[in-house]
Amino acid sequence: MSKGKKGSGLIMAALFAALISAGCFIHIPLPGGVPVVLQDMMAMLSGLLLGPVYGAAAVLLFLVLGCIGLPVFSGSAGINVLIAGPTGGFLVGYLLAAVAGGLCIVLLYPRSAGGKGRCYAVIILAAFLATVVLFAAGIIGFMRVTHADIYKTLAMVLVPFIPGNLIKLALMVLLTKKFRPAMAAYLA
Repeated sequence: MSKGKKGSGLIMAALFAALISAGCFIHIPLPGGVPVVLQDMMAMLSGLLLGPVYGAAAVLLFLVLGCIGLPVFSGSAGINVLIAGPTGGFLVGYLLAAVAGGLCIVLLYPRSAGGKGRCYAVIILAAFLATVVLFAAGIIGFMRVTHADIYKTLAMVLVPFIPGNLIKLALMVLLTKKFRPAMAAYLA
């Protein structure tokens, strides 16, 4: 990889870290301690648009900023949020989701212009996979910290978020379809 392309990827990762961080200012608190935020969508989009390496770099930079105390985590800051907070599993899930969605796109996205229908199918699969990975990590982390059983956990951190995440999923698919080709050309 040339220095110019590597630099472009790092610039885009920093930009997406800023977008993920800005997502904390758009949040709706819910009972149970896990708010509705746009950060998760931005984290997953980083993987879908930048690929697994630069997408993960964007999320990792966001996590480092929050762990050192910058107010980029929804509601709080510091490494303790990641380790002992009810949203810590979701924050780790941001990283895992960016990697999973990015890998799915990189491995399955058609390279030819003739695969328009397949493009949507791959993007939907990648966005859905990223969402599942994010919620799996979030649910595990929430249960670890709160010691709640699976039924209470699902009722608190999954069920209330399904409608909003369906909307986020649709937005991620549309945004990825629109911007992925330009991002791939910019980073390749």
